[in-house]
Amino acid sequence: MQKHTHDKLSRRERQIMDIIYRLGKATAAEVMDRLPDPPSYSAVRAMLRILEEKGHLFHEQVGPRYIYKATVSRDRAKKSALKRVLDTFFEGSTTQAVAALLDMSDDLSNNDLDRLTHLIDDAKAEGR
Repeated sequence: MQKHTHDKLSRRERQIMDIIYRLGKATAAEVMDRLPDPPSYSAVRAMLRILEEKGHLFHEQVGPRYIYKATVSRDRAKKSALKRVLDTFFEGSTTQAVAALLDMSDDLSNNDLDRLTHLIDDAKAEGR
């Protein structure tokens, strides 16, 4: 089976995939409404068809409309994207990535910090 990665997508294709992931499913018109500086409706339909051919999307026909959905779950895509970021910018180090996030997160509340502490304690207990 072909491996589907988002790093091989054009900027516009990535925008479309982001919309599909955000909405869960969408018609061509819904995608077009959410694209910045959208191309024509027929161009959006063509890009959706190309994303289907590449294996990133599939569609279901509901009446006269096609409803597009991602072939890979949002959670799986999220993990894959995070792994790419870790590998590209942090030499695969989760510690470096978390430290960078903490450095740039001035808006963490005490509740957020408590939750992070709890997650770290749980990971330690599980022997990760």
